[in-house]
Amino acid sequence: MTERNILIVGGSQAIGLELAKDLVAGGDTVYLTSRDQAKADAVAASIGPKAHGIAVDITEPETIAGALKDLPKLDGVVIAAVDRDANTVRDYSIERAKKLVVLKLVGYTEIIHTLLDRLEPSVDTSIVLFGGRAKDLPYPGSMTVSSINGGVVGMVNTLALELAPIRVNAIHPGIIGDSPFWMDKPEGVLEGWEQHTPGGKLATMADVVGAARFLLDNRGMSGQQIYVDRGYHLM
Repeated sequence: MTERNILIVGGSQAIGLELAKDLVAGGDTVYLTSRDQAKADAVAASIGPKAHGIAVDITEPETIAGALKDLPKLDGVVIAAVDRDANTVRDYSIERAKKLVVLKLVGYTEIIHTLLDRLEPSVDTSIVLFGGRAKDLPYPGSMTVSSINGGVVGMVNTLALELAPIRVNAIHPGIIGDSPFWMDKPEGVLEGWEQHTPGGKLATMADVVGAARFLLDNRGMSGQQIYVDRGYHLM
């Protein structure tokens, strides 16, 4: 059992929510965010008294400091907030691209900047960022997604150097078969992806949660990029 204070940005749904549940079950206090305060509060209440909801929209980075001003000292920060964007260079939406770039590259960085006074400069303090395998496995429509997830690699390397001894790492999930986004795909889509993994199975949300816990806990991990894709890159 641990008794840490952990912030999960994007902790009100999907993988972030599963991680919040897991950490609370292990004894941690979790602060989870949503863009909507009512949703954040409802999700936190469903987890239990050691979960607390906060409203923050990291596509508006100027508002981050005010939204997080009441947070206490933290032992870990997990930034799992994502947005979906299908953007190609032939049919390019500047507005959608700017929103996603700001969310992941500017928003992620501003969260860490805002919280530096509440992060103990210790090897026990961990920051985990979420990228994605689209950075090196692009697909039609992933123009912005692939670019910003590649940017997460540079962020991790720079932050791990600048913030040491605080540890900074990233998780790059592949196709997560039981996540809400992928479960809603038409019949047959997941089967097609399964054919490209050794063993014919896709990674699960529990797999990603396990990777996040490992990076929060393991004092030897910093500046690392962890792929959670059931070996998709091998096929």
